[in-house]
Amino acid sequence: MSDRTSQRPPATPGTGHGRISTETVRGIVDSHRTRRTFWRRLTLIGPAFVAGAWQFGPGNLTTAMNAGALYGYTLIWVIIVSTILMIFLTDMSVRLGIRTPVSLISSIKDSLGTWAGVVAGIGVFLITLCFSVGNAVGSGVGLSMLLPGTSPVMWTVICTALVGTILLLKKIYGVVEKILIAIVALMAFCFIISAFASNPDWAAAGAGLIPVIPGGAWLLIIGLVGTNFSINAAFFASYGTKARERREDEYRDITIVDTIPGIVAPGIMTALVIVVAASVLGQTGADAPSAFGGLARIFEPVAGPVGAWIFALGFFGAAFSSMIPNCIAGGTMLSDAVGRGASAETLTARLGSAFILLFGIGVTLVFAGTSPVELIVIAQALTVLFAPILAALIIVMANNRTLMGSLRNRWWQNLAGAIGLIAVVALSIRLLVSLIGG
Repeated sequence: MSDRTSQRPPATPGTGHGRISTETVRGIVDSHRTRRTFWRRLTLIGPAFVAGAWQFGPGNLTTAMNAGALYGYTLIWVIIVSTILMIFLTDMSVRLGIRTPVSLISSIKDSLGTWAGVVAGIGVFLITLCFSVGNAVGSGVGLSMLLPGTSPVMWTVICTALVGTILLLKKIYGVVEKILIAIVALMAFCFIISAFASNPDWAAAGAGLIPVIPGGAWLLIIGLVGTNFSINAAFFASYGTKARERREDEYRDITIVDTIPGIVAPGIMTALVIVVAASVLGQTGADAPSAFGGLARIFEPVAGPVGAWIFALGFFGAAFSSMIPNCIAGGTMLSDAVGRGASAETLTARLGSAFILLFGIGVTLVFAGTSPVELIVIAQALTVLFAPILAALIIVMANNRTLMGSLRNRWWQNLAGAIGLIAVVALSIRLLVSLIGG
């Protein structure tokens, strides 16, 4: 055998001498893997967008409108802070969804006692029960604004029936994710167009990033934090993560493509609503219309009927996108709390979701023609009672060394969680004092 032959590297199965080299094959494989990785990351989008769609509902819009109308661009910073805190709590919930063997409530029962899991599940169910009214009314009013002269109650019934049909589908969560991602994209388009149509003072909007507390604004600030730092939506993110069977090795990609953008998107849209209201109504110092049907009309002076139509479309999207996960989350966590399973497809979960829908449409029919403002206040009161409990449970469970392993909270995550917990406790105390005193 010649020296040249003896110096040749050993043949590799599938390549051999005279064929493509091993290094070339590896390069081709790596390049294909890189291209697939990008698309695989996109398939991880879902649970956080569902949580974000849930938090961005009629109550959120109404509060943001009043913030812009009364205080101009001054309170935009509240949305930024709330969004950052929401990212941290949602991230903890996502990691819990990855690590819990069955569900978050089941793990809470195992670690802290059955009572703790039952309180969490029933608490979220009660919150969703009251939120269902605002969502039902908002979806009906949104469509009636798009099609003037039609009955909001009729559209409420149609939207409720549509959501009920979605609940009957198999593999509900995957279907809901696709619907909500599309609606969130539509809302983002509508509110971005609306913001530019209102011709705001962008320099003043930028100044709104600096924390300032105007006189008499505390209750409104509490309302903004309560609607944007939605602990119940963050809590449910663990269930979406578990339903999608996410793995620990996917956590980094989930954070990049789902958790951060899924929570930032509704935060940006809420800030844009404040910008719009500040631009159109801020100089008058007038309240935004308290009835949902009046919100779109603020665009008519600056963009005519088209501007009102665009905003109405975004408003409907906000109400309908919140309506779907609201009833699914309530039914699922009620089922889990009473030990009937952690899936949205259990009989108890479906019955619970159906009851939430029927409650929303029932109250809408009984109080047809009146504003649901009082019902939204009740929903916020229930949020006040249970938000600190849910936040504390998320933080405690995210620090469980046995359960979480390498995904256990780091010190800086605990710091952010502690700030969030203190914020919701302060929110609870302030609102309770206001409700008792009022």
